[in-house]
Amino acid sequence: MSLLPGDDERLLGETAQAFLAEQAGAAAWRRVAASRPAEGFDPALWRQVAGMGWTAAVLPEAHGGLDFGWKGLALVFEAVGRHLAALPLLSSAVLAGGALVEAGDDAQQAAWLPRIASGEARLALAVDERTRHAPQVQRTTARAVADGWQLDGTKAFVIDGLGAQGWIVVARLADGPGIGLFLVEAGHPGVRAEPVPMIDQRPVARLHLDGVVVGPQARLQAADAEVALQRVLDRARLCLAAESLGLVDDVFARTVAYLKERIQFDVPIGSFQALQHRAARLYADIELLRSVVMAGFAAVDDADAGLPRLASLAKARASDLAERVCNEGVQLHGGIGVTAEYDLGLYLKRARVLSQALGDAAFHRDRYATLEGF
Repeated sequence: MSLLPGDDERLLGETAQAFLAEQAGAAAWRRVAASRPAEGFDPALWRQVAGMGWTAAVLPEAHGGLDFGWKGLALVFEAVGRHLAALPLLSSAVLAGGALVEAGDDAQQAAWLPRIASGEARLALAVDERTRHAPQVQRTTARAVADGWQLDGTKAFVIDGLGAQGWIVVARLADGPGIGLFLVEAGHPGVRAEPVPMIDQRPVARLHLDGVVVGPQARLQAADAEVALQRVLDRARLCLAAESLGLVDDVFARTVAYLKERIQFDVPIGSFQALQHRAARLYADIELLRSVVMAGFAAVDDADAGLPRLASLAKARASDLAERVCNEGVQLHGGIGVTAEYDLGLYLKRARVLSQALGDAAFHRDRYATLEGF
């Protein structure tokens, strides 16, 4: 298993870094947030991203994708985190697109994957029913009826669920064991998505399903829906870990630069040994996270059976480190670190949301221990 990206993957990462450095960043996000877009992101930026092929990177060639490989996408998500880019890339291409690849039949894939790959359409995965990630808890039910399936329930935390053309809903089968995945298009009678504001000013959706009746063709035909869902979630967890890596890398770079320029007692505060020790420890932990994240993406590309452990290891470390690096960044910046005008606060707020999305550190430590047989 090679952890290092190849030349093509590095080129994709460098392109993403250069593009987002110009088009995204803290100042750009402040402008977007001030305009309060209903979707929670800039549609013009999203169209540019889709035109560059990022939405198609890991989708199959047979349906308009590039089948490029996951290590290249890891570098894209790292750039997304570094530049605070608000994009529905995770929800549409990784979560919903991944669910269609894993569990969709030929008709479902042909109808949706080319449109997701081109950015023409967006889908979102509706799995969580609590504010904290708990995919094993499914109170939303799917009951077989004469016309297909009736869905009832509420999904509490649907990432990029606002303005989507549809949702892939996880529901417990009322008349049998296990769960099912159901494709519900926007505008369907009985479906309502309401915005839920988040601390990073990127809203998620609360999805209400009241007596929603979908046809039999709406169910994704996975041989084992729970296994398929976990594979999709693990890849998405790695993408969140990569985004967190890019975020903490940028916060660390900003903090080190400040330590070199802030003068106290006629010397840069970075010359104080106590602060050097704190920075050195952060640097070592960031590089450890980088290794774990790349090992996880290599496992995806190699179809390694150890993926669930690596995904939880990467997400747990990323959640812990994102909180600690941002806290240290605020402290080492002193008084300006807590001001609303200073960009560091935007990174801290985004880090808090990333830490909780698809499982916080405690969730993934527990899952890792369970996978190891403890």
